[in-house]
Parts: sequence; structure tokens; C-alpha cells
Amino acid sequence: MVQQVTKGIRISVTTRYEGIIGKNDRTTYAFSYTVTIENTGRDTVQLISRYWEIKDALNSTQEVSGQGVVGMKPVLEPGESHTYSSGCMLMAPIGAMHGSYTMVNFNTKKAFKVHIPSFKLRAEFAMN
Repeated sequence: MVQQVTKGIRISVTTRYEGIIGKNDRTTYAFSYTVTIENTGRDTVQLISRYWEIKDALNSTQEVSGQGVVGMKPVLEPGESHTYSSGCMLMAPIGAMHGSYTMVNFNTKKAFKVHIPSFKLRAEFAMN
């Protein structure tokens, strides 16, 4: 698990290798990740959008951005957390992801970025 705190928001990430998917003479490697977003601050916040940069060992880079996470824009009171799972496909059995969430502080009405720490995506068979 990796963790990082930005402006009172703790992000924790765990990953899992899901397997190989072959289609049309093309092999891809499936990974899932579970993110917990915990509000350790004093103000109520809402997650508005996300940005991901996904890289694999073949130097392929994907950028993903959009509203909310898995169709939700969770509101977190102080001490509350939100956990969700998602996934990605890579062309190589090793890669990494990092990114950010844009959140809004309900008290100040200001948006701020929360960093998502870099985490590795590794198929067990590819590790030495």
C-alpha cells in the first residue's frame, strides 16, 4: 500500500494483478486498484474530478481525466472516507500510475488539488 496526505486528505492505494487478456493477436495485462480517500482535515470537501497518468514498461503513456470517480462525486465530512475500485490495461506486465483529484472545500468554496502517490502495477511472474 502507498499513502500520501495533501491538505488534510489522505490517499491510500492498493493494487492487484488480474491476469492476461488476449484478443486479435494482442496481449494486454489487467490490473485493479483500490483507493481510499480519507478526510483528516477540519472542513467538508467534495471530490469533483480526477486525472491519471499511466505508464508501462514499454514507455507507453495514457492520460485519463474526467468528472468524479467511478460515477460518483463523494462528499467527505471531517473523519469520513470513501473507497472505490477501478482498473486499467497495460501493454506490458509492469507499469505505474499517479495523478491528482480536484476537490472543493465547502467552507472556503475554493478548489484544490490532492496528489495521488505513484504506485506500481506488477504481474507476479514479471518480478525477479
